[in-house]
Amino acid sequence: MKCQKCAKPATLHITEVLSEEQFEELHLCEECANKYLYEPKKDGALKEDGGPSEGGDDTSALNQKECPVCGLKFVEFRNSGRLGCPHDYQEFREELVPLLENIHGETRHVGKTPRRLPQNKQTQSELMQLRKQLQQAVHKEAYEDAARLRDRIRQLEES
Repeated sequence: MKCQKCAKPATLHITEVLSEEQFEELHLCEECANKYLYEPKKDGALKEDGGPSEGGDDTSALNQKECPVCGLKFVEFRNSGRLGCPHDYQEFREELVPLLENIHGETRHVGKTPRRLPQNKQTQSELMQLRKQLQQAVHKEAYEDAARLRDRIRQLEES
């Protein structure tokens, strides 16, 4: 997860209790957390809703962003970790993409193969890959590699 104030990885996660039913989560790197926690706040540092005003305008505007279909606010998603409807993915796309990249390292599902994949399925998948590599080798005129790939394909087809 990235810091909400800069692009560094967030190492501190602070939950501000604004009221009995209202919470605000802050995800900050060590530098920004030190500034937030230890630098004295000016008289006007708190907004009327209780959040910090320094850089907080962007955060509060983001937290108040709402899905037009289900009415879920982004701050509610941050607190619960659950989206309300399929339209939320589009509505909160800008905020979700970096979040998914931090958590999963990717934004596209690639999938896995079962550990005990039947041998013939593994062979078929390997054959497909080898044939693609063979075509690429022939296209690049790498005939030694193509011959090696051809022999491996024959070996797999015979077994």
